[in-house]
Amino acid sequence: MPEPTVPTLSYRFARFTFGLFFRIWFRWKVLHRERVPAEGGVILASNHVSYLDPVYVVSALERMVVGLARESAFNVPLGGRILRSWRVIPVDQTGTGRGLKTFLSRLRGGDAVVMYPEGTRSPTGQIRAPQPGIGLIIIKSTAPVVPIKLFGAYEAYARHHWLPRPYQVQIKFGEPLDFADLRAEAKQTKDKERLKEIYQQAATDLLHAIAQIEPGPDQKAS
Repeated sequence: MPEPTVPTLSYRFARFTFGLFFRIWFRWKVLHRERVPAEGGVILASNHVSYLDPVYVVSALERMVVGLARESAFNVPLGGRILRSWRVIPVDQTGTGRGLKTFLSRLRGGDAVVMYPEGTRSPTGQIRAPQPGIGLIIIKSTAPVVPIKLFGAYEAYARHHWLPRPYQVQIKFGEPLDFADLRAEAKQTKDKERLKEIYQQAATDLLHAIAQIEPGPDQKAS
């Protein structure tokens, strides 16, 4: 069984540097980080509205957070070196399932792995439907799932912005979800249609949990 990933020097430097920048430029607030287990495998699932979303999660937590990126991103000379240094999981686009196997292996090894159920950044800032396969990832794992919601990140640095703007950003961690009932049923059933329904229910429940997270008082006043 693999061991938990150890943060590299470049990872720790980036976490410190970005965290400092976020506090100064975005008046950044982190709410309920204690809801993330200090050790052991955990899925961190966030809404996705900005280029900086993965870095917000990394900078909010003391423990190592493992991200995902397309395999093609590893072919960029400098970017690929950084991704490998941060132990990012390459996700293939060919359907071979290598990304899923690595994802589950890292969870079993005790890593915190961040994913974005919507797949790509929302063009409007609103939460969208989950991508196919999100429910499968949840059900195949035994790890708790911590929903995360970013507030102000779209206004600060949406996909149509050239540069980040000084708008307050909050990251709030929700209560962990265990999906115990759905996972137990999935192990017992041999009905493929029912399995599809279970995967869909898991994904829908996760997106609902993310959507239900409310901002802190400062963000409401922004």
